[in-house]
Amino acid sequence: MDALILSRLQFAITTIYHFLFVPVTLGLSIFVALLETWYIKSGSYEERIKLKKLVKFFGTIFLINFAMGVVTGIVQEFHFGMNWSEYARFMGDIFGAPLALEALTAFFLESTFIGIWVFGWDKLSEKLHCACIWIVAFGSNLSAFWILVANSFMQHPVGYEIQDGRAVMTSLFDLVTNPYVLGEYSHAFFAGIATAGFLVLVVSAWKIATDEVSREMFVRTLRRAVLFTWLGVMGVMGSGHLHAQYLATANPMKLASFEALWETEDPAPFAIVADVNQAAGRNDSEIAIPYMFTFMVHNSFSGEVRGINDLQREAVEKYGSGYYVPDVKGMFWSFRIMVGAGGLMLAIVLVTGLAAFWFGEEIKKFACCLKFMPVLLPLPFIANTVGWYIMEAGRQPWIVVGLQKTAAAVSPNLTSWDVWATLIGFTAIYLFLAVLAVFAAVRFINRTKITEEVE
Repeated sequence: MDALILSRLQFAITTIYHFLFVPVTLGLSIFVALLETWYIKSGSYEERIKLKKLVKFFGTIFLINFAMGVVTGIVQEFHFGMNWSEYARFMGDIFGAPLALEALTAFFLESTFIGIWVFGWDKLSEKLHCACIWIVAFGSNLSAFWILVANSFMQHPVGYEIQDGRAVMTSLFDLVTNPYVLGEYSHAFFAGIATAGFLVLVVSAWKIATDEVSREMFVRTLRRAVLFTWLGVMGVMGSGHLHAQYLATANPMKLASFEALWETEDPAPFAIVADVNQAAGRNDSEIAIPYMFTFMVHNSFSGEVRGINDLQREAVEKYGSGYYVPDVKGMFWSFRIMVGAGGLMLAIVLVTGLAAFWFGEEIKKFACCLKFMPVLLPLPFIANTVGWYIMEAGRQPWIVVGLQKTAAAVSPNLTSWDVWATLIGFTAIYLFLAVLAVFAAVRFINRTKITEEVE
C-alpha cells in the first residue's frame, strides 16, 4: 500500500470518527435549545425543577459529544499539511476562506457561548441563558455550512480561475451560493436532527424502562423526540431526493454510479439488487423496477438518464485518457444501506410514537422492547457514514472535480511508513477516546434521576 492509498485510508478513518459526533452536535444543540425554551415557559415550580434537570441532562450528553467532535475535528485540518500538501497548494486560496470562517464560528462563537451556557446558570437571566444555547445551535450549524461550502467546491467548482497552476477565488458570493451547497447542507442539517432525535428517543426509552422515578419526564421527551426525529428523517429523504435530481446535471457520474446504471437508458430502471461487474462495465444480474430510476430523476416515466459507460467516454474526450469511474459496487450498496437504515428508523419512530401517545406512562408495560432500543442506536450513525462515503467516493478519481485528481494532491515527499505511523496512532487514540466518551455518557445516563428534589 503506497502513501496515496494509506493517506486516503487515514483520512477516511479519521473522518468517520469525526462524523460520528458532528450530526449529534448539529441536532442535539437544537433539541437542548427547544428543551430550555420549554423550561422557561413552564408554569408550576415542581415542573420547572424537573425541566431544568432535564435540560442539564441532555445538555451534558451534548457537551460530551461536543468535546469529542472538537478533538477529532482538529486533526482533520492537519491532514492538509501532512498528507495533502499539493491539494493545499492548489486549493489554498479557495479552501482557506470557508475553513477560516468555520474556525471562527466553531472556536469563537460556538465555544464561547457554550462556556457562558455551562457556567451561567445562576449568573444570567433565564431568557438570556436560553439565548446562549440558541446561539450555540446557530453557531454549530453555521460551522457545518462553511465546511460544506468548501466541500461543494470540490464536488462542483464555481467562482474561480486558474492562475500560475493554482485555483484562485474570483467570487466569494459564487462560492457561497453554489447550488451544490443547498443539497449538501440541507441533507446534513436534517441528518443531524434525525440522528440527535433518535439518540434522545433511545435514551428516553431506556430511562422509561429502567428508571421509575424519572419515567414521567422521559415519556414526555420520548414524545418530543418522536416528532423531532420524524421531521429529521422526512427532511433527509426529501432533500436527498431533490439533490439526487440535481446530480443528474451537476455530477451524472456519481448519480449513475450509486444506481449501477452502465448504459444510457430512456426510461431507466431502478436496480433493487445487482451483481456489479465493474471490470466488464455491466451488472451480471439484477432485480430492477422498470421506469423507476427515470421517474426518480425526472418526476416522469419518460426521460433519459446517462449511463456510466457513456460518461466515461465523455470524460476521456474532455480530460484525456484515464479511468473516471468511482467504486460502483461500493457506491451501489452504500446507497441501499443508507436508504434501508433510514426506512427502518422511520418505521421505529412511527411505532414508538404511536405507543408513546396512545399509552402514555403505561408504555412501561413494553419494557422489554424499550430495553432493546439501544441496540438500534447505530442505525443513524451507519446511515451517516455510508452517506458520507457516497458523497466523497462519488467524485473519485478527482479530489476537485475536473481540476485536480486525488493522485496529484498527495504530499510528494510522504512515505508509506510516515502514514502507517500516524494512521495507527490516530486510530488507537480515537478508539480509546470513543470508548471513554461512550462509557462516560452511559454512566451519566444510568445514574442521573429527574425528580422534584432541589439539588
